[in-house]
Amino acid sequence: MLDAALTAQLKQYLAMLREPIELVATVGDDAKSTQTRELLNEIAALSDKVTASFDGQDARVPSFSITRASARHATVRFAGLPLGHEFTSLVLALLWAGGHPPKVEQSVIDQIKALPGEHDFEMYFSLTCHNCPDVVQALTLMALNNPNISATLIEGGTHNAEVEARGVMAVPATFLNGTMWGSGKMSVEEILAKLDTGAEARAAAEIAQKAPYEVLVIGGGPAGAAGAIYTARKGIRTGVVAERFGGQVQDTLGIENFISVSKTEGPKLAMALENHVKDYEVDVMNLQRAEKLIPAHSEGGLHEVVLANGASLKARTLILSTGARWRQMNVPGETEYANKGVAYCPHCDGPLFKGKRVAVIGGGNSGVEAAIDLAGLVAHVTLVEFDTQLRADAVLQAKLRSLPNVTIITSALSTEVKGDGAKVTALVYKDRNEETFHTIALEGIFVQIGLVPNTEWLKGTVALSPRGEIEIDAHGATSLPGIYAAGDCTTVPYKQIIIAMGAGATAALSAFDHLIRLPAPETVTENA
Repeated sequence: MLDAALTAQLKQYLAMLREPIELVATVGDDAKSTQTRELLNEIAALSDKVTASFDGQDARVPSFSITRASARHATVRFAGLPLGHEFTSLVLALLWAGGHPPKVEQSVIDQIKALPGEHDFEMYFSLTCHNCPDVVQALTLMALNNPNISATLIEGGTHNAEVEARGVMAVPATFLNGTMWGSGKMSVEEILAKLDTGAEARAAAEIAQKAPYEVLVIGGGPAGAAGAIYTARKGIRTGVVAERFGGQVQDTLGIENFISVSKTEGPKLAMALENHVKDYEVDVMNLQRAEKLIPAHSEGGLHEVVLANGASLKARTLILSTGARWRQMNVPGETEYANKGVAYCPHCDGPLFKGKRVAVIGGGNSGVEAAIDLAGLVAHVTLVEFDTQLRADAVLQAKLRSLPNVTIITSALSTEVKGDGAKVTALVYKDRNEETFHTIALEGIFVQIGLVPNTEWLKGTVALSPRGEIEIDAHGATSLPGIYAAGDCTTVPYKQIIIAMGAGATAALSAFDHLIRLPAPETVTENA
């Protein structure tokens, strides 16, 4: 199952085990069971601290549990093979079960251990999903550190009948105690925040005690991370408020245009950004959403940012880098059937539509790339574009038109998503040339129509463009003194990671330049 390179790498990792672990598999006579047996035997052969047996009695075949021998309650179960994007998750599960410490804050481990109640998690993933490993690893960590938490991690391709029966049409999909609980990427901190009802109040109380910053960055994507690094390197007090550190980069699969790095993946780059920020004395407040901006009453005064949890933060300068999100069609049925056939990530959810009919909305690079990827998995792809022609690069258009199971419809306005209450059944569109309506019978709709800036909370404060982008000048300055902005939420052309980073650095240097020209405050207090 494992090639020579993976075998050598895994053997090196298993040398870090501190105590014995047991792999107990439930297998049958099918091909996937044979592969499971082969994989577990290969793992057990690499360390004398690992044993593998095949007398399990789990209802899911194939499946296997990873158990710490000294604490048999510390167990996580994989149903199907965790390879592809999940191979790292398998390695971490082995290490953590064997007593190797995870690279998370001790406060997170303490919160897991203190979590009350019984929590039985079942989580579905696909081997091509780049968002799934975060959830798999979070639930693994929780199950191995709290005896009242169990985690069964299910590869949808192996257990397709179960996926169909439970109506799973998007991954990662997480069930808690038998009920659908969460859809989409979640970190362990986000999961704990949902489970621990007192976490938000504790966070708000802690934030409320923080002294004002010289620079407060709102947003933790490439622009925000660059801004924080540049200001921290100047030796000034810097804070970062991020709804999700890494931002939209977390949802990006392949990155091949980040200069000096030939190829990487979004989650890896997001982790590198966070680690780089943590090299400096930056106060990072993750999982916090800004809801209101109260500008300073006079130049040199303190700007105030009110968070969703009710706490407020103050700073002499701000860098707004809240990024953007996927644009929705905003048609009847879209929200109702989100994750029931309406999807936004072809890499994650494409395998769930194998052999089915799908549509891709959008004829730019993202839409055409999605259609090309999906054409290799599904029965048929219909690409629907509002404009009179596709806008993707010529080479992508040529590839798309060469595929036999693709239909391209231009001058088409999507008007409605239809379904049977449980899943999508059709897409309705209007032919803009003939003013006629048409219905496409299908099972999936992938929306790829661009971005919307996350700036609604700023209306009435800084100047925004008609598209909702923050208007900035060449220095990243907004319409208000001491407030700067950077990245995809601004009027900067070309929404690219490397451009956002440069814009974040520009905004940070401008904020520093602004600060050194202000008279020093007599006293910087929380109530200033």
